[in-house]
Amino acid sequence: MSEGTSAGGGGLVRSITWKQGTLIVMGIPVLILPSLYDVSGILWAFSIVAWTASVAQGFVQNIAFGELVTTFPDTEGIPGATSRALTPQGAGRYNHRKFIAAFGAWGYWFAWTPAPAIFSILMADYLSSYFGFFEGVNFTLLSVVIGALVIGGFALLNMRGLSGGARAGLVLAILSIVPMTAVLALTFLTGDFHVSNISEGWLPPGWDWGPMDLVMLFGCMGLLQWSACAWEGVVIYGPEYKEPSRDVPKSLLACGMICLALYFFMSTAVFGSLGVDGVEDAGTATLVPIAVMVFGEVGASVAVLLLVAGMLLIIQTGFLGGSRSLYALARAGNMPKVFTRTSRNGAPVWCLLFAFTVNMALIFVGTPVAILAGSGMGYCIGISVALAAYYVTKTSPRFRDLPRGWYAPRGWKYVALAVIFLQLFVLLPCLGYWNYTTYGLFPTALGLFIILVYVPVWFIVQRREGKDSLETVAE
Repeated sequence: MSEGTSAGGGGLVRSITWKQGTLIVMGIPVLILPSLYDVSGILWAFSIVAWTASVAQGFVQNIAFGELVTTFPDTEGIPGATSRALTPQGAGRYNHRKFIAAFGAWGYWFAWTPAPAIFSILMADYLSSYFGFFEGVNFTLLSVVIGALVIGGFALLNMRGLSGGARAGLVLAILSIVPMTAVLALTFLTGDFHVSNISEGWLPPGWDWGPMDLVMLFGCMGLLQWSACAWEGVVIYGPEYKEPSRDVPKSLLACGMICLALYFFMSTAVFGSLGVDGVEDAGTATLVPIAVMVFGEVGASVAVLLLVAGMLLIIQTGFLGGSRSLYALARAGNMPKVFTRTSRNGAPVWCLLFAFTVNMALIFVGTPVAILAGSGMGYCIGISVALAAYYVTKTSPRFRDLPRGWYAPRGWKYVALAVIFLQLFVLLPCLGYWNYTTYGLFPTALGLFIILVYVPVWFIVQRREGKDSLETVAE
């Protein structure tokens, strides 16, 4: 299908290749630097294993998602394919399977959407703390102004279509990931990397792999996957790839291999250079003391600028992922139909504006981890429902004979069931407990509120636009 054509009449335009899809989500590896601090106090240097295992978990999940999305190449990635698989033909307004699909898509939307707010707050923190440009300025006001400029700028950029976002991703990747990787690599050449920093701080004193240690480990894994598994975002652009059957698996493989290499390398370089105490002292700005080691005091300023560039890349990734998830919900009749409107360039205009509004409101929460913790719970729910949709496509006679652009290994449906159990009955409750014991009740309560508020919203939408939703699902 040629560039500029729409996919399935949905309004989105097939305009990107697998390379461009990979570039759009290349901000994912940057998430490891601020997130290392969140788990280092619990896992110490064993975080290296946890990060690597989390990326490997991403491969297990994303193999299923690659087949799911290429089975329905004209739907809106994971949320759209989930709705198509789980919603029965001719389903009534209040069909329970339709609700489950919608609830999972909402969880997936909540997993992607808050990233711009989280990193707008962090950008304000870095700029005010390290450069003193805004000394005396109210921090919340500074966060709001930065968020309005950055998120608003990306909204305007992406009104022109997804290919513009890919070009921005390329520029930001060059400005952030390449220099950060170089800074970390130099520690091996300058002698600042010491294996003893890892071996002597491998696990906290008293760690005996008892029940509570395992609960905290899986709680950390529930948080880590928000970053380390999130490269499945490349498939959400299914109807915008020129050739989904070829572009989706290529983009998944490319991004997965990049993440596997970078997450292991970055976590190893950070702990080997700083040790556990150094990571704790650095806080979320783990790259700053490493840059000082390599380049001297001027390196701190350079490191912060690199981190800011990386945050811009993450904001771009989350902004696009959240808006496409909302578009998928609306296309399936599970959000107001206004969110299905697109510009002449194929951009979901009202979804972009809604994502901007939600993030501006979330900035007032003021605490990135409070937003992140709730978002992680949404991720567990969204991924579980999507894997259930994959299982249905492999077992239901309705879909068994559908042509698929790409096939997962034989028997992968049983692997999907195992991951569903892991998500819902291990990672989700352990993450909730980890949130509560580490940061108090507020992060868990906030996340649950945003996730559960969709229940009355769904019923209201079905009552008002139920007939439209039936027509959409039947397309």
